[in-house]
Amino acid sequence: MSNRTHRLRHVRKAAVPGALSLAAVLMLPMAASAHTPQPAPHAPAAAAAATQLPPVVQGVGHAIHPEGVTWDPTRNAFLIGSLRYGTISAVGADGIPHTLVSDPSLIATGGIRVDAARNRLLATYGDVYAGPNALLSVGSTPETRGRYGGLAIFNLKTGALEKRIELSQAPGLHLANDLALDAKGNAYVTDSFSGTIFKVTPSGHASTFLQDKALDAGKDENGLPNVGVNGIVVDPAGFIIVVRYDTGQLFRVPLNDPRKFTEVALKERPVGADGMALGADGTLYAATNTIRSTGVDALFKLRSDDGWKSAGVVSKTSSPEAAPTTVAITPSGNYVLSSNVNVLFGSGGTQTRDGFVLRKF
Repeated sequence: MSNRTHRLRHVRKAAVPGALSLAAVLMLPMAASAHTPQPAPHAPAAAAAATQLPPVVQGVGHAIHPEGVTWDPTRNAFLIGSLRYGTISAVGADGIPHTLVSDPSLIATGGIRVDAARNRLLATYGDVYAGPNALLSVGSTPETRGRYGGLAIFNLKTGALEKRIELSQAPGLHLANDLALDAKGNAYVTDSFSGTIFKVTPSGHASTFLQDKALDAGKDENGLPNVGVNGIVVDPAGFIIVVRYDTGQLFRVPLNDPRKFTEVALKERPVGADGMALGADGTLYAATNTIRSTGVDALFKLRSDDGWKSAGVVSKTSSPEAAPTTVAITPSGNYVLSSNVNVLFGSGGTQTRDGFVLRKF
């Protein structure tokens, strides 16, 4: 066991109370680690009975700082990640997180998606680079910061790690940020620091789906990489909609020919758009924040009448909480996650906040 692995496991025990060879796929045995997660309390074999959620779910927990959230229909609960600890937890109407995944090697977890048809839970992972002296996650190291990350695939029922696909071995800094799934189970992962979208098949084969300067935000005056391509959704009509965080530009990317991507014509761009969700009626929801943008803390609703060649803002609702990061569509409505990640990023990890909020919009 390496010293780094030992230290990560030690920190995990103490801190959690309550890159590019695209064919490199790490297959881990589910029973190999002492930290193999146990099923969360809300994890029945079949889908749970529907429960109406309150308008606001006040989450608890010490410095979890979830950035990603999704709805799990098999548990009738939210699933949230953690920038601080790299966990994934189930959260019901009471706001209490129940740990489903606790793997120190993930360091931090970002975007999350449920593939109930294949009994899979997918999440981006990595060590977020926010400056040379920043330490956002308890498992962060100088060797992994900004140079480690990819896609992790878990058994949805048990939380056991099935595959970990590393996507950050190419030169430069990387940030595996958000992901989307198509009907065949292919995952599309955005790398916000390299202007890249990766494709990962259900078998775990990874490839570059699209890499282009139009998706790359470059670096700021201090040499810190700007956040470019970020939130991503798959439209059933056969294309991806992806947003560039720093400018709010939306791009339409055909699944069968990604090089023919086009920019969606917008009169108003959702600058600072982080996570997104696509409703059954075709409405695109985008949570925007000011963590590293000139946008606003808000939820945008956008619609298109021409297959996302162009689109318009239907509404823009200010968020009562700072730094909303993404949206989850549930049977009770659409919920936006906020967890004060602005404090975590703004302090370089020296300050944290407890709890989180899931607010219906």
